[in-house]
Amino acid sequence: MFKGEVVSVHIAQRAGMPMESRAQVEAIAGRGLEGDRYFDGVGYWSNNSGLDRDVTLIEIEAIEALDREMKIRIPVGAARRNLVTRGVPLNHLVGREFQLGAVRLHGTRLCEPCQYLESLTTRGVLTGLIHRAGLPARIIAGGAIKVGDLIADWRTEEWPPSWSTPPTGTATF
Repeated sequence: MFKGEVVSVHIAQRAGMPMESRAQVEAIAGRGLEGDRYFDGVGYWSNNSGLDRDVTLIEIEAIEALDREMKIRIPVGAARRNLVTRGVPLNHLVGREFQLGAVRLHGTRLCEPCQYLESLTTRGVLTGLIHRAGLPARIIAGGAIKVGDLIADWRTEEWPPSWSTPPTGTATF
């Protein structure tokens, strides 16, 4: 069991363009986030069929660890993921459904960092994000995703969560 939240939302209109921070974005089942490069099929990895990644997520804790452990500080959008979360063990969501605000997602696989990400950021990012570079997910039921949305495991959490304020800190199991 965990209690998490969305801390930032990002899209890029084309491959290699800087990620734009948004307060809210519309998630379309089977397609992606409106306005994002993968929604329009113009992302760097768009030609790789079979990769189920309507949306990508990364933990703010991983970005903070990159700074703490490797002394590499990058803006959260530079990680090239659509959603930055807090308090969510993303690696544990591979093969599982989870609820993010009004949207239901299915975690498809671990997302490892690549040379392309390092070429857009700085040397050391690839090594620093191994096994914690995020989670691609398929959108099962679409809707608006916004900063502050709560995140819960679909199978173990009642929805909506009974907690009164968004969580902070690390996940609890």
